[in-house]
Amino acid sequence: MAIRVVMGYDGSPEAGAAIDAGGLLFPGAHGWITYLWVPPFASDKVRRRLRARARDVNELIAMVEQEGQHEAQRLVATGVTLARAAGWEAEPLLKRSWGGEGWRIAQAAEEVDADLVLVGSRGLGGTQAVLGSVSDMVVHYSARPMLVVPHPMLTTEYAALPEGPVVVGWDGSPGAEAAFTAATRLFPQRDVLLVSVGEEADDTASPADVRGSGPRVTALRVDHGRGFRGHAIADALIAAARGRDAAVIVVGSRGRSVARELVLGSVAMATLHTGERPVMVVPRQWEASF
Repeated sequence: MAIRVVMGYDGSPEAGAAIDAGGLLFPGAHGWITYLWVPPFASDKVRRRLRARARDVNELIAMVEQEGQHEAQRLVATGVTLARAAGWEAEPLLKRSWGGEGWRIAQAAEEVDADLVLVGSRGLGGTQAVLGSVSDMVVHYSARPMLVVPHPMLTTEYAALPEGPVVVGWDGSPGAEAAFTAATRLFPQRDVLLVSVGEEADDTASPADVRGSGPRVTALRVDHGRGFRGHAIADALIAAARGRDAAVIVVGSRGRSVARELVLGSVAMATLHTGERPVMVVPRQWEASF
């Protein structure tokens, strides 16, 4: 069965790069190229031109919405063309929204019963780490695995996408088990490396206990460096992925709550913000539907 992907698309280079990466990670996937049409509905340039033509405010509003819808349809059609060129069976999903784009993309994934959500990020690291408001909010609200593709990626990182192994952060927790399950279900032909970092390794739940059958799974214990624990563990996972030329890093979240930015977990957020390769966050309560 083909993987079902909701792809958040806005016409940016980051979104285009995410489609390219998605085509290599999930060949033959069924993709909904999703664009959220939000106020003021049309570009600044279009609105300026329409102001000179409208006879009153009501006519201006109608003209803005008409032109804006045409812009949105053209943009999402471009994304569909890119996705089909990448080998996906793609279709447009254009939604009118009054805000909360990240939440609406997560909701769209629920409505079409997607296996995961895919977005691009700005790829900024350090103290200025920024995923972007949309991708950041999707991570916090999505009940499905969420894959964030950084931009730009180096040629070696890009070359690892088609066949590279999958690194899974492992500490024996329910979130780690969900991450492992997602890795083996969404990347069934890949080698999986379960990475335990320092004291995060839980000796009471050995990776061998969840290996099962299917892909080749190996375990690796590494030490983390100094600094804030979440960031140090994330750095260790990123280094392990770099050393094994991995395609993706998969981490689990701790669950969902009103304070999701805290419950998501410092390791997951730090890996998302500083990862050099695509990072997938898997909600602890996620259950595979295939």
